[in-house]
This record gives sequence, C-alpha cells and structure tokens, in this order.
Amino acid sequence: MALPISQKKALLEWKLYLFVVPSVLLIAVFAYYPTISAIYHSFFRWGGGDAKEFIGLKNFSDILADRVFWSSFITIGILVIANVFKMVPSIFLAVLIHRLKSDRWQYWYRVILVLPMIVPSLVTLFIWKFFFDPNLGVLNAALDQSGFKTLLVQMDQVFGWGVFFEGVPTAWLGEPALIIPALIIWGFPWVGAVGVLIFLAGLQSIGTEVYEAADLDGVTPFQKFLHIEFPLIMTQVRLMLVLLIIGTLQGYGLQFLLLGENGGAGGRGMVPGLWMFNRAFIAGEFGYACALGLFLFVFILGLTWINNKFVRVEK
Repeated sequence: MALPISQKKALLEWKLYLFVVPSVLLIAVFAYYPTISAIYHSFFRWGGGDAKEFIGLKNFSDILADRVFWSSFITIGILVIANVFKMVPSIFLAVLIHRLKSDRWQYWYRVILVLPMIVPSLVTLFIWKFFFDPNLGVLNAALDQSGFKTLLVQMDQVFGWGVFFEGVPTAWLGEPALIIPALIIWGFPWVGAVGVLIFLAGLQSIGTEVYEAADLDGVTPFQKFLHIEFPLIMTQVRLMLVLLIIGTLQGYGLQFLLLGENGGAGGRGMVPGLWMFNRAFIAGEFGYACALGLFLFVFILGLTWINNKFVRVEK
C-alpha cells in the first residue's frame, strides 16, 4: 500500500534529520572544538599538558617582538607572488585543452592531468628533495649537461652571488641564498591539475556563439584569450587566488620536509606555519603557537577580504 504524499515528506524529513544531526555533531567535535580550544589556550602559558597559566594578551604582545615570525612573512610574501605567476601555465594549458576540436582528446588530456593526483603528495615532496640533492640530484645534472651551469658561474662572477662555482656541486637546500629560489623552482613546470580542471570548467561554460562571432570579426587566437576567455574565467581565477593565498600562508609541509623544522640554513626557508609548528612541537610553547595561529587566521581573513573586494568579476 502506497503511503500518502504527506507521510512520504515526513519520512524524508526524518531521514534528513537523522543524517544532518550526526554530521553537525561530527563537525562540531572535529572542526569547531579544536578552533575554540586554540582560541582559549592562546591566552595561557601552556605546554600542552594539564598545567597552564593565564597570561592574558602576553602571547599576542610577544608576537609583536618576534623577529623570526615577522621575517618569515618576507619569505611567504615572495612565495605568494611566485605562486600567483605559477597560475599562468595552468591557465594556458586549460585554454589549449579547451580549444581542441576532438572531445576524445579533451577527455584523455583530463585523465592525464588527474592521474598524478593519485600519487601521495608526500612522495612528490621526497622526489623533489632528491632532485635538489647536490651530488645525485637531477637539477644539478641537468644544469651540467645543458651547459647552463657555466652561464650561472659567469653570472655569479659578475654579480658576486658567491653560490655557483665551476666543478663544485650546487647545494640548493644548503646555501641560504638559494633556498628561496629552490622553493620557487619546486613544482616545475607549475601545472596544477586542480587549477587546470577549474579553469577548464569555466572555459567550457562559454557559449559557442561567442566564438563564432569572434571568428566572423577576424579575432586572432591571442585576442580571443585576452578579450573573451580570460575575462570570462575571472570567477575561477578569483577562487584560485583565494585558495592559493590560504594554502601558501597556512602551508609548511614543503619547507619542513625539504629544510627541517628550523627552515634550513640561516632560517631562510622559515614561514609562519613552520614557525608555529616549531614553537609548539620543538619549543613546547603550545599557548604561544595557538596565538600565532589566531593571528595568522586574522591575517588570512583580511587578505581574502581584499582579494574579494578588488578582484572584480564583471557579469
């Protein structure tokens, strides 16, 4: 016997209720509780155990005098700017795939992009650490074989860098002056699968009539990109900028695995997230680390607001 529509709706609402309530509880336990705990402990001198001492705003005042923390923003600022430019290859690759006439080839290119995502990111980081190895690394071998190492040595002699020498392996992760360039080189050719797929989704939403009108007007391929495709994927560009800023400012796994908990030689690879980890798990200053995390949250929130305000999307 079929149930009345009203009873079906009531049954569906109960099923949704039974699903939503546990979900909200899980989110509260695993997401909001750690956040609230971090805010609470940021006002204490806390070593991670039961013992803690209320010190008010002292952790936050200590941040103002923390030279390592503020110098780490120079490094992270350089990496943010570099990562913005690293979006360019993903945009151009998405445009090239979008312009393929064959749907079959478009599909296979998307598959090729997705396959590397199966490889754990930890494995990728260790592979790159091997690339930077001064004796066995692929990077130094490529520079020697291509002859580009000789050019770098000549430039070093002109500018006085003191990092490139003929017959001496380049220590990319051991030389303070080369740490930031090594972090920028990481990920070459800087094609992110997620970014390409997001940009490609935006490109595929462009109507064919727009391209037909452009062809009738004799628009060149570059003009199509400049005046049609790029403006119409600005929503995706803004989204990627937000994710990029948040990910770069929060992230420290790359620096930790390549350089260690102190940010490498001279601390040149130190970033805010790594310094927060260092204070918590190396120095045992969990309360101060919570204050650093809260400050970083406010800073990221401010940058996100600026991005949403000034990166306009014309409808």
